[in-house]
Order: sequence, then structure tokens, then C-alpha cells
Amino acid sequence: MTSKKKAASKPKKSVKSAPKKAAKEDTKRPRIAVLIADDHSVVREGLASLIGRKADMTVVAEAGNGREAADLWKQHRPDVTLLDLRMPELDGVGAIKEIRASDENARIIVLTTFDGDEDIYRAIQAGAKGYLLKDVPREALMDCIRRVHAGETCIPVHLAAKLAERVSGETLSGREIDVLKLMAQGKSNKEIGSALFISEGTVKSHVKAIFSKMNVISRTESVASATRRGLIQL
Repeated sequence: MTSKKKAASKPKKSVKSAPKKAAKEDTKRPRIAVLIADDHSVVREGLASLIGRKADMTVVAEAGNGREAADLWKQHRPDVTLLDLRMPELDGVGAIKEIRASDENARIIVLTTFDGDEDIYRAIQAGAKGYLLKDVPREALMDCIRRVHAGETCIPVHLAAKLAERVSGETLSGREIDVLKLMAQGKSNKEIGSALFISEGTVKSHVKAIFSKMNVISRTESVASATRRGLIQL
């Protein structure tokens, strides 16, 4: 019995592996550059730590007062600035105005403990794109930074309601604010008149107008309401 010859196995063709596609270039967007301005170092450090943990954000500078904030903004040109309202040397509103004088498109968020309607109004009027209180949840703060960076405005509903009330309500004149400030110092009508170079009768007229516009019935109540709203600072 003739044995069948095994068919010679054909040599396998070597298959050339297809050239690997070049790795796509990293298309990640640059991180949002943030400037923090607050006169309390603990607050600055806490915010810097929080923002530093976000992959899409980075802190480029920290300022301890309004003057330093305006100077550092001009130096670093951050995408978003977190700014306290009450700071030494130059307050938050003053810093906002100076920054926006350099670039009217500067994106600034006020982060403060003050929720008076006048505080909110002055900040937004100066050009702030966001207004938050310091007890805001951390993720809400991060979301606000992203929204303002994207060109949106970020004001919580309850603060927006106060702003609307301020805009629609009666506004105290500059002279009435001056009278209020002196009232807060415990000055009598006669002393206020001497300080402002107006008659005591004119002071009484201003006080009456203040009571009417603020819907109060006493000097103590008017000062308390003005302080709460941010009209004056004690």
C-alpha cells in the first residue's frame, strides 16, 4: 500500500500589520485661569485648594486687597476673577471698575458675605458677571466660574430678586446717603447740618425723605436697614 505523500504545506504569507494611526493630538481646552482676591488668607487658601483640584481650572494669582487685585489682574489677565466686596485700600466695586477700565470684557464674580440689595446693585452696575455668597455649595461655585467663563451671568434667584427690588424701588440721593452716614454716627440734625453746610431745616427734610423712601419710622431703624442693605458701612 503506497503511502500518500503529505501535501507540502504552503509557506504562510507574512501579513504586514497596518501602520498604526498617529495618536491624536491632545485637544483638551486650556484650563480656566482664576485670580482670587480676598483680604482673609484662610479664605484665599481654601479657594485655591478647591479650584486647584479641578482639572479644568488653575489659580494664577492671589490678592489680599483691592489695589493688589487690580494690579495682578493687569499682570496675569485671568479668565475669571473671584473678588470679595469689602477689602482694604480699594474695595471690590472700585477694583471692578479699574479692571474693566482696562478691559470691559473682564469676567468677574463677587464672592462675599454681604447680600444687601445695594451691595448687589453696585457690584452688577460696576460690571460683575456673577454674585455669590460665601456659604454657596462648592460645586455651585465651580459651576458659576465655568458659566461666567463661557460668557453667562450667574446670580442666584434669591439675590436676583433683591436686585430687582432695588432697581424698581426708590433711590436715595447722594445727599440723603450723606445724612444717613452721619445719622449712623449718632449726630444730631444740627450737627449734621454743620458738617454738610446746610440748615437744620434742610436736614429735617432729608431725614423725612429717608424715612419715606426706606419705609421706616425711626433713625435707628433707618440706620439698621441701610447697613443691612449695604447703603452705608459702619
